[in-house]
Amino acid sequence: MIKKILFILFLSIASQGFSQEKSIEKLSAAPNPFTNSTKISFTATNSSAVFFSVKNVLGKTVYRKKIAIKPGKNTIAFYKNDLATGMYIYSIQDKKKTISKRFVIK
Repeated sequence: MIKKILFILFLSIASQGFSQEKSIEKLSAAPNPFTNSTKISFTATNSSAVFFSVKNVLGKTVYRKKIAIKPGKNTIAFYKNDLATGMYIYSIQDKKKTISKRFVIK
């Protein structure tokens, strides 16, 4: 009996996990690596506010900005400013999830 209840619970959780709508996808930076600036592109399914952040390889946030996005393709211009050369992790975070990737400043 307990096995049946656990199995039913597992199936209901698994089906909820697969039916979740992706709110942000196709995150990329071009050019990568870059010298002065790059464009961060992603696709959104709805209008909302997201946080765009950049962290160094030690995990320290070196840039963070709240951005209003629209459904469809969105682009964020990112300028190096006073950041040193090296690898960084950039992220887009909305209410549902966070997507992160890497770029290199040369």
